[in-house]
Amino acid sequence: MDQDWWRGAVIYQVYPRSFFDSNGDGIGDLPGVTLQLDYIRSLNVDAIWLSPFFTSPMKDFGYDIADYRDVDPIFGTLADFDTLLAAAHERGLKIFIDQVLSHTSDQHAWFKESRQSRENPKADWYVWADPKPDGTPPNNWLSVFGGPAWTWDTRRKQYYLRNFLSSQPDLNYHNPAVVNQILEEVKFWLEKGVDGFRFDAINYCFHDKQLRDNPPNTRIVTGSIGVRPDNPYAWQKHEHCKSQPENLEFLQRLRQLLDKYPGTASLGEIGCDDSVTRMAEYTSGGNKLNMAYSFDLLTEAKSASFLRETVEKIEAAIDDGWPCWAIGNHDVPRVGSRWADLLPVEAPGGEMHTRQILAWLFMLTTLRGSACIYQGEELGLTEAELDFEDLVDPYGITFWPEYKGRDGCRTPMPWDSAAPNAGFTAGPPWLPIPEQHRRVAVSEQTERASSVLNGYRQWLQARRGFPALQRGAIRFHDGPPDSLFFEREHDGSRLFVAINLSREPIQTSFPLTVEPAEALPAFVTATYDRDKVMLPPYGVGLAKISA
Repeated sequence: MDQDWWRGAVIYQVYPRSFFDSNGDGIGDLPGVTLQLDYIRSLNVDAIWLSPFFTSPMKDFGYDIADYRDVDPIFGTLADFDTLLAAAHERGLKIFIDQVLSHTSDQHAWFKESRQSRENPKADWYVWADPKPDGTPPNNWLSVFGGPAWTWDTRRKQYYLRNFLSSQPDLNYHNPAVVNQILEEVKFWLEKGVDGFRFDAINYCFHDKQLRDNPPNTRIVTGSIGVRPDNPYAWQKHEHCKSQPENLEFLQRLRQLLDKYPGTASLGEIGCDDSVTRMAEYTSGGNKLNMAYSFDLLTEAKSASFLRETVEKIEAAIDDGWPCWAIGNHDVPRVGSRWADLLPVEAPGGEMHTRQILAWLFMLTTLRGSACIYQGEELGLTEAELDFEDLVDPYGITFWPEYKGRDGCRTPMPWDSAAPNAGFTAGPPWLPIPEQHRRVAVSEQTERASSVLNGYRQWLQARRGFPALQRGAIRFHDGPPDSLFFEREHDGSRLFVAINLSREPIQTSFPLTVEPAEALPAFVTATYDRDKVMLPPYGVGLAKISA
């Protein structure tokens, strides 16, 4: 087996509660994922990333784990997971599971014991601190989800740290027993045969032992977590509450464990004020994470100049590390809406909307690195507009109406335009399914040759024939505004990538001799004349460099 199979891999993120419901309770489940594995395989992706399905009170919809080693009953059983894993492997699909290591649910047995007293065996398993003399929290740290990062506990008469919800207490990684136990939780799933892990908020594991105040932030950095004018989290430099140097030693121990299971891959999520530095630190040297991604392309910034600057900045810093790129996931508004102000107003599925969605896919999967695709991106889904009464995300409920939360990107997958609930469930769905999503359901797009879905399938199949796109070096060329031009080179093969991110045609010249690559899908519309390349609106091109 190729131990580096993850380099250049395309990973499809499944948010299980919104993917497919097998039992009619309105919530997607693991058997539902198993039933749709042939659909996922038809996308020509390499792996599936499963968002958390572990035992949880679901205050943060699974990112608050109460038992690392069991499946929550709403998603099924451990046997259902084993069935899913085996069925995926039969189809040549790898499985990543989403591990949340920095914190647990307050319903976890560890925390229930820890909060009982200051002397019990797990008293120091979480981050506890005495109040200041005036009763206020120990320092000025803030929660991503709003307010202080400290919650008062009446049992211990102390505050505990929580970087997210008050029901998500942070583990104390300065305690060696915690680190050892967490590694055992990871080992449990390695023994089951998973192929990889997506580590949530991996830079949050350690905190500053001195609990020093964070300094004020005078420059808001695009790509940092929590960057919104309505959230004071961005008003601090998070120098002491996360991204501590001790985290590197933990990642090395984590990697040592993973290396005992050859072919296992790791992907870290990094929400940080200096994501480039963290990505380089966490993936370089071959002894920590295999790859990492940040929030840089999950913001509203999407100009060609920003995209190029971001990639070149990471390339300059990452050395032998490896990036992973994502333009959408379960935490941010869908890219079909977030970046769509470049378009005339048009319903999903229209010609220009389809062109732009496919141009973004092409960009995402031709950059140096691996790529994550969030379920529904292959349909061109837009952000769902929900009423306040429909919201279930505590983040959105807290910050309404300036911020509507994450429910709009988590609505169920539309499978069949003619079926009740768009074929997702036989019962009332846990979130409403917008009518505009029904019109671009899988059933509708499968039959239309020029659909976003078929464009995804065709391109990801064609991409497999170009090793330079999976593992090659990257070098940018200057071009007109709103365009990206770069080379990918690997093992003597050189490719020329051209992307027009505007609704105006582009023509430009390069000192290169190229010939169009063969067997490409119809949406790859660039034409060439000697040293010239012509791109229609949202057109893309792939050519072989012959000299």
